[in-house]
Amino acid sequence: MSTSAPERALPNTPGLPEKLRAELEELVSHYPQRRAALIPALHRCQEELGGWLTPETLEACAAFFGLEPVEVFGVASFYPMFHLHPSGKHVVGVCHNISCALRGAEEILGTVCRVTGAQPGRVSPDGRFHVERVECQGACTAAPMLVLDGAFHENLAPPDVQRVLASVK
Repeated sequence: MSTSAPERALPNTPGLPEKLRAELEELVSHYPQRRAALIPALHRCQEELGGWLTPETLEACAAFFGLEPVEVFGVASFYPMFHLHPSGKHVVGVCHNISCALRGAEEILGTVCRVTGAQPGRVSPDGRFHVERVECQGACTAAPMLVLDGAFHENLAPPDVQRVLASVK
């Protein structure tokens, strides 16, 4: 395992489009060590390369950062915001922790599943939605809530869920 990544640009990183590679080169210039930019780089790769991190993308990131592929996989698999399997166009996360659970999270999740056609941890048949249970999002005073593509929707009732999801269909 490398203890310090090279500070220079690394050549020959197939799998990263040139425009994205240039963006990542600029990104790493803002960090004291090249490897410190790995998490934001994984976010950009996921955003630009189909909504999930393929094994090839993880290997390309490893080459770009001068890391072993297992190090990059370890980071990507640790954080729940990274998807290691194909994901729907829209990601719906329903909080299931205590405040949301006590205020109807299961009913909200059931409505999300019915409207999207996806079960938790799965992609809808039309590929539009990926539904997941998420840990506390810090919106406990406004429970129950869901996160749709990074935007919080709070104090929900089932009819609200239908409206929120219809806004992206």
